[in-house]
Amino acid sequence: MKIIVEMGHPAHVHQFKNMIWKLEEHGHEIKICATDKDVELDLLDSYSIDYEVLGKNNSAHLLTKISLLINSEIKMMQICKKFKPDLFISRLSPISAHISRLLRRPHISFADDDKRVLSALLAIQSTEYICTPEYFKIDYGKRQIRYKGYKELAYLHPNQFKPSESALDMLGLDKNDKYILMRFVGWAAVHDYGMHGIQNKLDLVKELENEAQVFITSEGKLIKSLEKYRINAPPESMHDLLYYATMLVGDSQTMTTEAAVLGTPAIRCNSFVGINDLGNFIELENKYNLIFNYSDPFQALQKAKQILETPGIKDEWKKRRDRLLRDKIDVTSFMVWLIDEYPDSCYRMRENSAVQLQFQCNNSCIQV
Repeated sequence: MKIIVEMGHPAHVHQFKNMIWKLEEHGHEIKICATDKDVELDLLDSYSIDYEVLGKNNSAHLLTKISLLINSEIKMMQICKKFKPDLFISRLSPISAHISRLLRRPHISFADDDKRVLSALLAIQSTEYICTPEYFKIDYGKRQIRYKGYKELAYLHPNQFKPSESALDMLGLDKNDKYILMRFVGWAAVHDYGMHGIQNKLDLVKELENEAQVFITSEGKLIKSLEKYRINAPPESMHDLLYYATMLVGDSQTMTTEAAVLGTPAIRCNSFVGINDLGNFIELENKYNLIFNYSDPFQALQKAKQILETPGIKDEWKKRRDRLLRDKIDVTSFMVWLIDEYPDSCYRMRENSAVQLQFQCNNSCIQV
């Protein structure tokens, strides 16, 4: 098939990259349509993935978002006239949804935000199948396919990711060094309106650097006194650094889940916590005990200190991560099968979701 894969965020590059390479190996022709946001294009370039740019997402203003949506749909239609796609894949994007409907082509979405955000509401009616994790709170009816995993397991499952110690060399570290990664996001998305992340960043850093080296990765500008902590490493090495980190502390949604599936203790602190929080954070804390969620930065700091003072913490987290891996599937292999065998694969998942268990991890996989 000729397939358009749309990406609107750096996290989408990670989620879809392995799927794209495997689908191309299977003979499919892939066209990437990307929105220029944060380091998304840098990531695509680092993986030598060709793409067409739909537009630049650099503002949280609603009118700017609407203009970006309209112009991106015009650009995608122009691309489609030349490419003539058979199938669209996205993260429940209204751009792919609308263009696929106009062209009368199927659109498969992989969504993990179980809140009714505006972009999803604009895409639902024009989407053939919506694939979501099992924990998903929203019921999309007959079009919904629930799988046993998180989007982060599409690129951080042991079948898809092998950590490289060479990333540590860039920071003058080795795998036995104690260090903390801190992640601060920009809070510029429409669905982040009125919400906030960690506000006392400097106090948190000053307290934690007494326990271990601190490195910061941030979407936005940092105050001058925090800039010296900013990590100087390419974005494609971040998962290697996260794997070997003693702990992650931050206000990021995605990176918290990434830490969990890599077996790194994570403290998440933002104003979403406790306000109808997303299902993955509830599951990762209450069922697997891999992360801790706080809205109060003081409580977050106290938990971080407690973890850092606990001997053998990484070994304990590996056991917790192994339990998660036994429950979940290799999400990339599942996505590739779903698309390779489409539409029969979707019918089979609707009739009996146990068919996905062929992609569960075995013991040899977990030991990697």
